Amino acid sequence: MQHGEATAAEVDPERPLTQQGAAHVRAVAAHAAAAGVRVERIVHSGKLRAEQTASLLAEPLHCLRVDAVVGLKPGDSAEAARKALLPGSASGSLAVVGHLPFLDRFASLLVTGDADAGVLAFRNAALVKLVPSEARPGRFRIAWVLPPELAG
Repeated sequence: MQHGEATAAEVDPERPLTQQGAAHVRAVAAHAAAAGVRVERIVHSGKLRAEQTASLLAEPLHCLRVDAVVGLKPGDSAEAARKALLPGSASGSLAVVGHLPFLDRFASLLVTGDADAGVLAFRNAALVKLVPSEARPGRFRIAWVLPPELAG
């Protein structure tokens, strides 16, 4: 999930979520929870807007473990994050809350093996579900995308 809409840096250098950004994250989280989505762990970049997004996502999805981790900031390496977060066979459900362009590159790497493939364009507060590919071991496939306007 890309963090919700954040305050402009000129207004607040910490860039917390706007009211609308928080509302969009809450709506997406509630819709996902109503559809039965559960997450065992949520990781975020440690930036305020990502931390706030992760916290808003955690409760509806019954997630008790929310951690800031190194390697999820905008310019960080998708390959390094893959190695750190998915060291072997993926076990359990994990939500990653981050930033652009990192998330686009991370999803492309997981789906195609090429971070530059451009398979997905994340946007604020949109939740994307990737699942392991049975046909291509070590790769993932896009199961669904839930943008805020569909979460109602």
